[in-house]
Amino acid sequence: MSQLPTRAAPFQLGNTGPQAADMAAKDLPDYCNEKVFRRNTLPPRSYNLDTARLSLNGQWNFHYASNPSKSPDPTANTSHAASEGWTTIQVPGHWQLQGHGRPHYTNVQYPFPVCPPMVPSENPTGTYSRSFFLPESFHDYQVRLRFDGVDSAYHVWLNKKEVGYAQGSRNPAEWDITKLLDTKGPNEVVVKVYQWSDGSYIEDQDQWWLSGIYRDVNLLFYERAGHIRDWFLRTDLDAEYKDAILHATIDVFTTVDLADLAVIVRTLPEEDTIAVVHQEVRSTGSIELSIPITNPKKWTAETPNLYLVEIQFNRLGGVPITFSAVVRQKIGFRKVELKNGLISVNGQPIQFRGVNRHDHHPVFGRAVPVDFIRKDLLLMKRHNINALRCSHYPSHPKLFDIADELGLWVIDEADLECHGFYDAVARPQDIPEEMDYEERKKLAFGKAAEYTSNNPNWKAAYLDRMEQMIHRDKNHPSIIIWSLGNEAFYGQNHKAMYTLATHLDPGRLVHYEGDAQAESADMYSFMYPTVDKLIELANTRGVKPDGTYQKPVILCEYAHAMGNGPGGLEDYQHAFRTHPRLQGGFIWEWANHGLFKRESDGKQYYAYGGDFGDTPNDGTFVMDGLVNSAHQPTPGLVELKKVFQPVAVTVEGDELVISNLYDFSDLNHLSATYKAEKLEIRESVVASGILNLPHIPAGKTVRVAIPEDVHVWRKRKDSHQPHVYLTISFALRMPTTWAALGHEVAWFQHHLFNGHSIGPHAEDGGWLSFETTRTEAVITGHGFTCVFDKTSGYITSWTHAGQKLLQPDPTTGAAIMPSFWRPPTDNDQALSVPYWKRFGVDTMTSQLRSVSVAGEDYYCVGENGKKIFRKVIVTSTVFLAPPVLDWGYHATITYTIEMSGNLSIAVTLKATGYAPEHVPRIGLNLCLPRQLDKVKWHGLGPGESYPDKRSAQRVGIWTAESVSELHTPYDVPQENGNRMGTRWVTIVNPYSGGSGLFAEPGIYGHGNRESGLDVPCNFAVSRYSTKTIQDAKHPCDLVEENATLLRLDHKVAGVGTAACGPGVREDLLVKVDREKEVKFAFNLGPWSEVDA
Repeated sequence: MSQLPTRAAPFQLGNTGPQAADMAAKDLPDYCNEKVFRRNTLPPRSYNLDTARLSLNGQWNFHYASNPSKSPDPTANTSHAASEGWTTIQVPGHWQLQGHGRPHYTNVQYPFPVCPPMVPSENPTGTYSRSFFLPESFHDYQVRLRFDGVDSAYHVWLNKKEVGYAQGSRNPAEWDITKLLDTKGPNEVVVKVYQWSDGSYIEDQDQWWLSGIYRDVNLLFYERAGHIRDWFLRTDLDAEYKDAILHATIDVFTTVDLADLAVIVRTLPEEDTIAVVHQEVRSTGSIELSIPITNPKKWTAETPNLYLVEIQFNRLGGVPITFSAVVRQKIGFRKVELKNGLISVNGQPIQFRGVNRHDHHPVFGRAVPVDFIRKDLLLMKRHNINALRCSHYPSHPKLFDIADELGLWVIDEADLECHGFYDAVARPQDIPEEMDYEERKKLAFGKAAEYTSNNPNWKAAYLDRMEQMIHRDKNHPSIIIWSLGNEAFYGQNHKAMYTLATHLDPGRLVHYEGDAQAESADMYSFMYPTVDKLIELANTRGVKPDGTYQKPVILCEYAHAMGNGPGGLEDYQHAFRTHPRLQGGFIWEWANHGLFKRESDGKQYYAYGGDFGDTPNDGTFVMDGLVNSAHQPTPGLVELKKVFQPVAVTVEGDELVISNLYDFSDLNHLSATYKAEKLEIRESVVASGILNLPHIPAGKTVRVAIPEDVHVWRKRKDSHQPHVYLTISFALRMPTTWAALGHEVAWFQHHLFNGHSIGPHAEDGGWLSFETTRTEAVITGHGFTCVFDKTSGYITSWTHAGQKLLQPDPTTGAAIMPSFWRPPTDNDQALSVPYWKRFGVDTMTSQLRSVSVAGEDYYCVGENGKKIFRKVIVTSTVFLAPPVLDWGYHATITYTIEMSGNLSIAVTLKATGYAPEHVPRIGLNLCLPRQLDKVKWHGLGPGESYPDKRSAQRVGIWTAESVSELHTPYDVPQENGNRMGTRWVTIVNPYSGGSGLFAEPGIYGHGNRESGLDVPCNFAVSRYSTKTIQDAKHPCDLVEENATLLRLDHKVAGVGTAACGPGVREDLLVKVDREKEVKFAFNLGPWSEVDA
């Protein structure tokens, strides 16, 4: 016997300070010196391009080198455009997306050795060059060169003279280049950009590593005699949150003896003036003004009322100095505070229905066009999202203008994450990922913080990132919270950032999830707890013995939206609604980050980690959004819209109980309509109208009588009548900035009458007969034939009126077979798939134990006394089990063939041996001819549904013209397309008179129609086999089968969020019970749309 390995020696954290600490600072390049992050830059200021400017966006000359030493000398007397190795590149943009280097994706781990502040010697370097002529009209102006985003560090030269240096990839830098300009000839700007810098250690966000000048570049022109340098407009409300004061801090530069500063407040969109204040200015400096405003319309995410503030800086007498002396800034009157331990705006506690959003475009990476950003935010508003967290850096500066206009609560987050230090600490200690998160934090986070977050050498760099963000974005009412960064552990540098934030802007709150005890954060913030754990945290963390608390609880990340998910949204929302201290959260995350890629063979897809040969990588973890890589909604976003809807309705007795879940708005902007539908083979409206709503203020509930024409259907007693459903829709009365008139905001559905499924039905035909051989049983009826394989016990074909309804599966040979497997989802991969595969659920085999064929109610006819029957029953017993292991299901399958041509399948399963606790599903796999293509069903639709992801689907009669419409095209192929609550489904050949197959759930031992009972089931139909889906890396890898593959399921598991978070709720798993039998049944029959 080999000896067990000895326990590893305790992990020793090495030099947590800069590796270059022993080197003189002068020996370090700027991009390896954590104390150098800006050189010669102007002070940070509010983003505004109202001044005269010249855009330098567009085509630049470009040189790519493997390291800085091989890059061109910006001071050399050569023409960069004509030199060898130069090409052109588009700015804004990333060089990896324009043919240089490769995109690289990691989530947590650094893609380089961890030895801060040093970076790899092979440090790809992009040198940019372009020329411009200074317009003659601006020869006497101060000229600034501004970069709004460069990844990751860069030096700038103008006319071969060094201008300066900057890093902080998502923050701007601005230089005064006036003295370096040539007013007569061309001016050449050269920018040398380094892929890696010491800043890369604190920019380890979960996204692609992409480099280059990816945001706007501008020349800004300011009159030298005087201009406005910066401004900070803050609003405060009185104790009644009615009247306001506008506090304006305006920084001006002037060379004249006397000037006038005017602040004008105007309404929007009319631009009517409501206040004007003048102030004499005699010198450069900061001026404080306070302007009272009587009862302005307040800004909230629900009521985004904006005002226009115009700041004019003129020579005394009203003569403008220059265009740069006029600034127009939109503001909103609102007050943010902690009140009674809760995040409150204008005195009212709010609830975040939020998402996390990275800057992402499938072609341009983080160089996102503004119209694409607007589409994102419009989509959010239309799906009842009211908040967004900028993860994990300040977004494109134009995003906040759009958020101000549309109405979104925003958490603006500093460009700071160093999560990769966790791996540097945890891997040597062999800390398992399945260990409780809080326990892992105890073992690793303190040591990881010593690298930078608790290292005083990095304090200035941390503070710079906070200061840059606040100054750039400080004038936006949508931003109500600053965040100190993300997953950067917790240390003294975060405390310093908090102190700086509250000094620069005491009018906003501060967030940081890494501050677990909220020492320097205004709220407790958590990621991915279970609902039970979340409620426990709300009841205990920071709670005093008397039950009071000073700070609220939010989830900065939850409900990981990877692939087919997230499941369990309703559970979280219920916790938010019932525990006031829980003020909501932010889904992870908004969008998949796939990058469009076209292969040489013509295949094209959205790429993820590893698709560019990037190693190490974190694979598909970059595909975890509510919208796909093209920013189109996934089923997860549709589900979220329903869960987040701001109107709730229940039925109590003869009344509708309607609750307004808005924090500020009444429901007067919504119109309510209702309809009652009878669901037969088609749906028919039996009652409809306008539901007159009384005034319902925010947070209030009213009762409204159920309309009389609806109420009569609740009184029905005849169980043979069809099901009747009431649907109420709440839609916009008027168009808004984010949606058109009639846009549905919320809806409610109620089962008025639990009747009988009046669906597809086949009439009785002639008598039945059967013949058997050693290997086969053939049952024949009036115009149809069923064939069974006696060696396996399964039906292999079914033909009706010359058309195949079932055919043998090419892999199993069976046309119908019990199954417990389905393609895994992304959320299955971490825990469930290894577990299921350990028990061989994906490799189940079938062993025949017995098979019998018998007729019922027979007669003898003909000279040979041939028997004919009203029913033929085929009973097979099989053992379904995986190789190697000692467990399985004993299955008894009873097929009942009727004179009508209907086929009923009743299944009894009994688990035995060392069985798993749960499986993905329990049901049947059916193989149909490909020609059966049009699908119609009574059940939840039109989209997919699972036990923990079904809220957004309504009961109705739904039609898909082709099976392909029922496939959900996730960027990463996986399980999809299940539809719950199904009472019947038909699949027909649309080109043969609509003939085909119907299926409905049965009652074990009886046909559904005979019993009068009606229990819904699950179905999924696809062109792709399970193996094809689970083997495909991208949708282009999917190859259709020459068949229509139907699943009829007794039970399916939920989807959960276990890719990063809780798995499927215990009661929504498909349990394996060795003590009880599982019984289920389905009825199948021929069907023709012509006869419907």
